[in-house]
This record gives sequence, structure tokens and C-alpha cells, in this order.
Amino acid sequence: MKTIELAAVQERFADIVWKYEPISSGDLVKVCEKELSWKKPTTYTVLRKLCEKGLLQNVDGIVSSLISKEEFYSEKSEQIIKDSYEGSLPAFIAAFTSRKKLTENEVDEIQRMIDSFKKEV
Repeated sequence: MKTIELAAVQERFADIVWKYEPISSGDLVKVCEKELSWKKPTTYTVLRKLCEKGLLQNVDGIVSSLISKEEFYSEKSEQIIKDSYEGSLPAFIAAFTSRKKLTENEVDEIQRMIDSFKKEV
């Protein structure tokens, strides 16, 4: 998957589409007016830009995603680790946990993930 860079407002818009998809463009305008206080032209401008980037599509007035929310955020997190931590997941985790302590439930969940990955190897 190619990396798609989104501004914060574009990301909020994409989150709305992922939440409601498939959604008619008219209904999308109404949701964006309510949730983002946008006018119709703003909604259509951002929609057009995200279609051009290959994230969304608008076919016969029905808006849906070409890339799932999970795929998008997975790629984004991989890019952050690559760019900021020289591709080292342990370095990222060390930096993250140096300021935010994990709960016991989070530690248990991460351990289960590690154990399941070890079984696959």
C-alpha cells in the first residue's frame, strides 16, 4: 500500500466516512455539517481531494473507502516507527512507556500478542 499523507482535518473526515460507509454524498454533507460545522462546498472539496489521493471513492453519489481504517492506521504507525525510531519497534515501545505506564491489562494483552506471534514463527 502506498503511504497516504492526510492533514488532521482530512483524517477526521476519513474517520466519518469509515464510520458511516457506504454513505450517500448528500447524507455525508449533513453529517459533516453536524459534526464538523462544514458547508456543502467544503465537504465536496475534501471528498474530492481524498478521492484523488486514492483513499475514498464516490461512485454514483455513494461514498466509500478504498483503504480500510485498519489498513490506513497500520501503515501510518509503521511509518512513524520507521521515520522516528529507525524502524525499531522496541525503541518506540521504550519511548512510549517512558512517559505512560501500561496497565496490567495492557501488559497482559501485549504479552498474548507476543505469544501468538511466537507460535507463528
